[in-house]
Amino acid sequence: MSGTGPVGVGVIGAGTISNQYLENLTAFPDVEVLIVGDIFTEKAAEQAAKFGVAAWGTPEQVLAHAGVEIIINLTIPAAHAEVSLAALESGRHVWSEKPFALDRASGLELLSTAEKAGLRIGGAPDTMLGAGIQSALRMIARGDIGTPLTGLTLFELPGPVDDHRNLEVLLSVGAGPLWDIGPYYLTALSQVFGSFSRVVASGRTARPTRTLQVGPKAGQQITAQVPTHVGILADFDEGGMSTSVLSWDSPHRRVGHVEVVGTEATLSIPDPNKFDGELRIRSKDDEEWRVVQATGSTAGRGVGALDIARSVRADVPHRITGDLAYHVLDTMAAVSESIETGAHVAVESSAPRLAPLDEGWNPYERTL
Repeated sequence: MSGTGPVGVGVIGAGTISNQYLENLTAFPDVEVLIVGDIFTEKAAEQAAKFGVAAWGTPEQVLAHAGVEIIINLTIPAAHAEVSLAALESGRHVWSEKPFALDRASGLELLSTAEKAGLRIGGAPDTMLGAGIQSALRMIARGDIGTPLTGLTLFELPGPVDDHRNLEVLLSVGAGPLWDIGPYYLTALSQVFGSFSRVVASGRTARPTRTLQVGPKAGQQITAQVPTHVGILADFDEGGMSTSVLSWDSPHRRVGHVEVVGTEATLSIPDPNKFDGELRIRSKDDEEWRVVQATGSTAGRGVGALDIARSVRADVPHRITGDLAYHVLDTMAAVSESIETGAHVAVESSAPRLAPLDEGWNPYERTL
């Protein structure tokens, strides 16, 4: 589909994350949210009314809506690949929440289907288009830290408590700190160091059994299906390496830590799960850190889909591609395999670099 004017958008998945997407997408003049869908249609109706969207219904009704050009897939992780594939087969471009899929075969099928149909597909996190990460990438590109050598990322917190309404989902395959949080940190590392080449990892679960305290299954015991603490050592094609911790087992909160050591300086990057923040840089001759304020867009979730919309109209490549989302999926699958085997696992795919955003890029500007 191509044309002029705002790009029609349909949202499938009316859960918590849809609040951020709908708040932003209904404010961007270059897209028009036409319909919200969910298997629980009452939730779709509630979100449509809340954000002034004209129509609501089932996922099938979203796919059948004549004006929809891009499907925003905000379903649970286990449904991501199925919903994205259905959207592509209906002739729509796709933006998917993370993870892109739960296995390599499903991810590759999405890429192949999109390519054959001449459609765009991209996947979260679109925080990579925010001021924080974009400012960091500009600093690295102009040589402020010299050549990047090593990276360190830390994400540690107590994790979902037993009365979290989505506890069962968060402890199931496709979630845990690796699959739920890992995409933010691994995508950021791929933009600093290039493609992951191999990983070795270890994983642990401090509390394997939990008792649900809310919802229709309250009182039922569940077993964590994924590690709740993951440590990763990674090598990159361009020669760099990184150390990452992703943990829900810490009694303390330490999140958003991304540090890049270069030949000339060390750079502390803002939280990759956010769109803004300050940067800190310390050269080898500095006694103290120097603070640098991020510049650029801080609009929030939905800008990845907006970038696809504008790129479709302009017939230019979009920035956060399916190939990048798949590379992160491939890397997480390699990490999971390494946890099981204790061996290094190669990452066969590659990560395309994001085309830089101009500092004046404005999601709230009408360009179409």
